[in-house]
Amino acid sequence: TMKWVTRDRVHLDRVACPWLIKRFVDKGAEFVFVAWGQEDDRPADAIPYALPGVELSPHDDAGSTFDKIMRKYNLKDPALDILAQVVNSGIHQSLHHGHKDEFDVPRIEGVGLGAMSEGIMLITRDDHDNLDKSFLMYDAMYAYCRSVVIQHDDPSLKDMKLLDRSAEIKKRLQAALK
Repeated sequence: TMKWVTRDRVHLDRVACPWLIKRFVDKGAEFVFVAWGQEDDRPADAIPYALPGVELSPHDDAGSTFDKIMRKYNLKDPALDILAQVVNSGIHQSLHHGHKDEFDVPRIEGVGLGAMSEGIMLITRDDHDNLDKSFLMYDAMYAYCRSVVIQHDDPSLKDMKLLDRSAEIKKRLQAALK
């Protein structure tokens, strides 16, 4: 079991990363949050993420922290690649206050993910409660991304009626997750 540390008041990338870690790197991971400006007082036995000057630094020209964790732990999954695009788009939209450049599906989902992430941050009592309440949202977004991959890989699904297509995708998702 690994211990991880980031700044407090987590949202978007700093919530997506614990979800990614718990689901794909270390199911028993523990998370510690330090106050902004007190990053140097972090536990020495914890892996820092989304902190300035660390290997898994905050979003920059090398990508989001989510991207960096995917690369470091060699996570190869087309659905995670789509989810990373959504997370990156949400970060971009958050930083640029919803500036709309071009119509782009990951951008649209990123706006929604950013809004939901900020909303959950505002209604939860602390960062641990935020993670608990946010993980279902990321599980659902990952399932959605997996469904995009399934439909891309099997174009015949688009010819099915909506309810039949949804049932087939759900069946395939559940089989893949066993």
